[in-house]
Amino acid sequence: MFNQSSPYYAVVDLGSNSFHMLVAREVQGCIQILEKIKRKVRLAAGLDSNFILDNEAMERGWVCLALFSSRLQSIHPDHIRIVATAALRHAKNADVFLEKAQRILGFPIKVISGEEEAHIISQGVAYTTGGEGDCFAVDIGGASTEVIIADGFEPIALTSLNMGCVTWLERYFGDRVLNESNFDNAVQSAKQILSRISKQYCHLGWSRCVGASGTVQALQSVMLCQGLDETITLRKLHHIRDQLIDCGHFERLEINGLVYDRALVFPSGLSILIAIFETFDIDSMLLAGGALREGLLYSMIDTVQNQDVRQRTINSIQSRFFVDIEQAENVRKTLFFLLNQCDESWLPEAVSKMLFEAAARLHEIGLSVAFKQDTEHAAYLLHNLDLPGFTGAQKRLLAAWFRSYHGDFFPIEKGEAMSIKSANRGLRLLRLAIILCHCRDKKAIPPVILKVDGDTMNLIFPEDYLKNNALMSEKCAAESFMHTENDWKLLCC
Repeated sequence: MFNQSSPYYAVVDLGSNSFHMLVAREVQGCIQILEKIKRKVRLAAGLDSNFILDNEAMERGWVCLALFSSRLQSIHPDHIRIVATAALRHAKNADVFLEKAQRILGFPIKVISGEEEAHIISQGVAYTTGGEGDCFAVDIGGASTEVIIADGFEPIALTSLNMGCVTWLERYFGDRVLNESNFDNAVQSAKQILSRISKQYCHLGWSRCVGASGTVQALQSVMLCQGLDETITLRKLHHIRDQLIDCGHFERLEINGLVYDRALVFPSGLSILIAIFETFDIDSMLLAGGALREGLLYSMIDTVQNQDVRQRTINSIQSRFFVDIEQAENVRKTLFFLLNQCDESWLPEAVSKMLFEAAARLHEIGLSVAFKQDTEHAAYLLHNLDLPGFTGAQKRLLAAWFRSYHGDFFPIEKGEAMSIKSANRGLRLLRLAIILCHCRDKKAIPPVILKVDGDTMNLIFPEDYLKNNALMSEKCAAESFMHTENDWKLLCC
């Protein structure tokens, strides 16, 4: 029997490649994932040329749903969404599968249209992925690919195309050979299908691009394991395709970062993604924070809807870790006061302001664990927290800043979210802002002037200020020494 006051929510996605179940609750304005179960059912592989779903594929699906069923029984029906996508949209005998599936689960299953799937995906992207301006989003599923342009929560163009990593696997890699011919055929066929919408989408245009599929998730894992950054480019796609071709056959498919359970459909998904990049002339793509399941989940929880995803994330973490809001605001204002005195060429990355906002408001989360080693606690927490609205590279940079926001200075040695030079300049500004706010009283923050010239920073205080404020003078002297130790220069006068 379900609990009438249950705070839990569940989403079940009967996809063409995998079945997923997601259980979550709302905590302090953010979604907390409690459980994820995923099984490779490969339903679309059971569709024959007449779109009849074979018994073996249906049996795989029913076994998986029996696993899900017991977990759903304690959750209120109003908090459950179960949807089926392309494979069951296309199967002529879908009713046979669905009748038994609904008996197993005890809840209704909705087979959603391609356009409805694209719309839900667009909402999932908007709820979980930060950024401004029109967004081009793509989700490569097992039997369909959704291509979307949206402005926040407002879809501009929604399309679901009949191609996916499972169907392309059977059609173009049926011999399980990884060669240039199979890849070329798969890419060219995908481009033919994409050509139906390319003119419309290119005319609409977009300012940023994200991928929200298992293929893109697997691809990013491969890139990071191979020492590349998180930004997907056509050059990187071709580089990884060449690695697959070098394997020669699926039985020998083994490249650094590719997990076993994704390997079978990875080449076919990659070929579709290459076709998307070439058709729409995409420069770069990042991984989205969510897609279909997140769109369904967030739509059930009123308290997290229609908020800026990054602000929602920051507000939630501040609340959960008892951050001193007033001090965070002191540091934020001081940090931007310093930044605004710097020439734009000194720290040119557009993303820096958004990251400064997060750093100023969250850097003290480690104090919720202990004052001793608070920077280490802050870095650990940030590195391991879910951070909707921020990419993996941005999260890692914030964690690196938090490890050094005061005390020992650990320079940034890897440039992902921004260049190494800019990341270190950002950290230096953050440390100065925190020093200036050390009294935790906005009235005590001195009106300074900051001048920068390359790696030299000159912090000018009011006349006799440092002479009359011994603690500030000592902190500035210690900070100047830290800068010198790293071959930079900080002058305080």
